[in-house]
Amino acid sequence: MRGAGGTSGGLGQFFIGFIMMCAGFYMLLNSISVTSNFGMGARLYGFSAFGGSHAITSGTIMFPFIFGVGLIFYNSKNILGWLLTLGSITALIFGVIASIRFSFRSMSAFDLITILVLAIGGLGLFLRSLKSFDDSEIKDSY
Repeated sequence: MRGAGGTSGGLGQFFIGFIMMCAGFYMLLNSISVTSNFGMGARLYGFSAFGGSHAITSGTIMFPFIFGVGLIFYNSKNILGWLLTLGSITALIFGVIASIRFSFRSMSAFDLITILVLAIGGLGLFLRSLKSFDDSEIKDSY
């Protein structure tokens, strides 16, 4: 009988490592909070010109979007309309992604060590189960 992944590695190591890895990464991702300050007045991009600092807000990006949609409805083959519309949507998507803030909740050192041992130890055990062993290596280990 073949082991995990068709190799001679252990099937028990595979499942124990997989369960440990899933539990550790679940606990790690569960301890991260995600917030955003995105809104129609939120500053997405900024630049300096004419001696001052200027901001492009998400509401400002809607003007070329609306103009581009109008051009597309007027003439669907208008390249400028498609460029304005797709460029505005791309800028909004990048702005939303850029406004995301990740923060790690406070926890004790024991909690963090437990999470990391489960996640990384489980990953190591999982990957070890996929490795092939020769019969001579198995006999030498006893």
